[in-house]
Amino acid sequence: MIKIVFFGTPDIGLKSLEYLHKSDKIEVLAVVTQPDKPAGRGHKLQMSPIKTFALENNLPVFQPKSIRKEPEIQEKLKKLEPDFFVTFAFGQILSQEVLDIPKYETINLHASLLPKYRGANPIQRAIINGDKETGICTMITELGLDCGDICQKLVIPISDTMNCEQLWEEISLKSPKMIEETLIGLKNSTLKPVKQCEDGLCTAGKLTKEECKIDWSKSNKDLHNLVRGICRSPSAYFNFNGKIIKVIETIPVNGDGQSGQIINVSKDGVDIGCGEGLLRLVKVKPEGKGEMPAKDWYNGIKNQL
Repeated sequence: MIKIVFFGTPDIGLKSLEYLHKSDKIEVLAVVTQPDKPAGRGHKLQMSPIKTFALENNLPVFQPKSIRKEPEIQEKLKKLEPDFFVTFAFGQILSQEVLDIPKYETINLHASLLPKYRGANPIQRAIINGDKETGICTMITELGLDCGDICQKLVIPISDTMNCEQLWEEISLKSPKMIEETLIGLKNSTLKPVKQCEDGLCTAGKLTKEECKIDWSKSNKDLHNLVRGICRSPSAYFNFNGKIIKVIETIPVNGDGQSGQIINVSKDGVDIGCGEGLLRLVKVKPEGKGEMPAKDWYNGIKNQL
């Protein structure tokens, strides 16, 4: 039985934790996740999906503000005597003191084909850049930004209509078995990690608010990629009469028109001119309101045009 401590926070890692917990080859000793954070209109403290699962299954939970600076939690983890740490979207940088705790290694699941898209937003960046494929890697965690040796890789195609939520779900589904195989292969010495090459190296930094704002001088395809790349998290947006209009779903269509101007309205959506082609708004979320068909939004504002 391989003993692990699982580090994770958002729901992309939940299926992996569930899978490993049920595995007859893996024993999950404890879970490490981010502290509870305020959420919703009431700003009530909300547990991460990983913590919720851990409590439901009587797994010990540790919630450091910064595990690098909390030696008490480090000591508790040492006493568990884990073979491996497994990290999947944990959200904190580990120190060498933490990496030295497990008997073997700390294994990270990264959502790109490394060395491409090292960093915090590989899923979003791949779609925004119009990539036709991405993937997942298991890797040995080292000090530095996603620079450790690669254990396994799996390619995941990206269609022209796939958004970040759909890719997130695809990665969530395909990660659990790879993590288990990596742990078993490393423990049995049947898997030999490979040093990362530097060809194709690029980083996937955090998205800024300015990057999320729609620039209508860009092509309709570039804007469509932006919309699906950050669908609902945090969402592409534009301003109309002092209000933020988040764009949830679009389709690039043929046609010409002045950038940023409404060119055509139909039951299918609202077509807006771009630097190249038209971008059809299919679904939007106006400030202070819920998601709605773009045609309904237009009907509510057409008297203001």
